[in-house]
Amino acid sequence: QVQLVESGGGLVQAGGSLRLSCAASGRTFSMFAMGWLRQAPGKEREFVAAINWSGGNTYYAKSVKDRFTISRDNAKNTVYLQMNSLKPEDTAVYYCAERHSSISTATMVGWDSWGQGTQVTVSS
Repeated sequence: QVQLVESGGGLVQAGGSLRLSCAASGRTFSMFAMGWLRQAPGKEREFVAAINWSGGNTYYAKSVKDRFTISRDNAKNTVYLQMNSLKPEDTAVYYCAERHSSISTATMVGWDSWGQGTQVTVSS
């Protein structure tokens, strides 16, 4: 069983930046694809970004492409989400997620577990 702990959320003004981190333990981190999902109040959880096991392939939701960057450091068992040019509509709880299957597209399907989440609030 993997444990995922997110950090780095907070309150930021529109146009600002935040960097989320997710520390993983309990499983061989480098073997699995990782991702970020988010859920805004009153909305369903949605896909944000994903990265394959090696970090060589990344996938983004259209709404965040060119603003967010996902990366990973397998030596530190950590995955990151750099968020730039934040908008009020990015306000949500952000969840780090892992999957046992490989990933080849931006998708909400196939995520096996996620952390407790970290709140990101973007003020206008």
